[in-house]
Amino acid sequence: MRFEPAPEYQVFPTRERPLKPYEAAVRAARETQPLIQEVDPEVVVADILTIAAGLSAELEGRRWATLVPHVTPVSEPGFPPYSIGARLPRTPLGSAFWRALDPLVRSGTERGREELNETRRRLGLTPLAHVHGGISRELALIATFPQLEYPRQSSWPWMRVVGPLMYERPTDDVELPPGDDPLVLVAPSTSQDRDQRMLRAALEGLADEPVRVIATTNRRGEPVVGLPTPPNARVVDWLSYARTLPHCAAVVCHAGHGTVVRALASGVPLVACPAAGDMAENAARVVWSGAGVSLPRRLVTARGVRLAVCRLLEEPRYAERARDFKEWSERNDGAAHAAELLEEKLRGWDSNPQPFD
Repeated sequence: MRFEPAPEYQVFPTRERPLKPYEAAVRAARETQPLIQEVDPEVVVADILTIAAGLSAELEGRRWATLVPHVTPVSEPGFPPYSIGARLPRTPLGSAFWRALDPLVRSGTERGREELNETRRRLGLTPLAHVHGGISRELALIATFPQLEYPRQSSWPWMRVVGPLMYERPTDDVELPPGDDPLVLVAPSTSQDRDQRMLRAALEGLADEPVRVIATTNRRGEPVVGLPTPPNARVVDWLSYARTLPHCAAVVCHAGHGTVVRALASGVPLVACPAAGDMAENAARVVWSGAGVSLPRRLVTARGVRLAVCRLLEEPRYAERARDFKEWSERNDGAAHAAELLEEKLRGWDSNPQPFD
């Protein structure tokens, strides 16, 4: 295995440097071509957000597959729009409501297709007739739990749910709060909520509850200062989720996908407090699956967190459902499954070596 630095450049437009749609992708695709020529790969596997790698693979006539490191972002009629935090409807009336918004969703995906095709034109590639062109139509590896995926009527044979791909930076063990009360992990996002609103609410709300709290600021190397730490809690700047979660009865988090799947793989139910990005979608999937509860931003208060944690601890169904995820995870290795599917696809490509569109 070897690593090469990715090109860095401005991605988001500013007043001083306006950018056309996908302008950075055009630059990145061109700058990635020499690396593909040097490595001479049979296949390029690109993250769904790294669209330039797939474009560069096409420019070089190479096969490419997509890695989606979260739940599938593709909706279908009757689904709520991705990322707004709405759950799958339970009644025909609910489905009809979301179907009424389908034209709006389609207009957005169609605009994305047009912008991507303009990018492809600038690179000398043929236009695509389908939307979601940043996802390979040959193989897309969906790295999440199948239990978090909504059942679909449409057939997407190139999309395969493999299970989560979990990674963790090495770190030292931390000392847990003493005692036998249920342990609650408070795990904020590494990028959102810089004022630690959720963490402060959890520490205050759980201060007088019969629980132990292990909380991390997730600001590695930054001193832990200015946080009111009650006697039943310990706050650190970083910790290992893999080694800490097996001791926990609940986790309070912002619902980033990595934290969600690590908790569920450990059999721990969640209080999801989404902040931005795909967190609202992840929170909705957690609630839909029965493995936790969600708190909208206005309810992320000391009282809101306390009531949510108490609900998880008092109602066994949440822990039981989380254990189902753990048992599935113990039987299924997401990384191994992804590798097997990729190798299987490679063998099929070897018998039909022509590049695909």
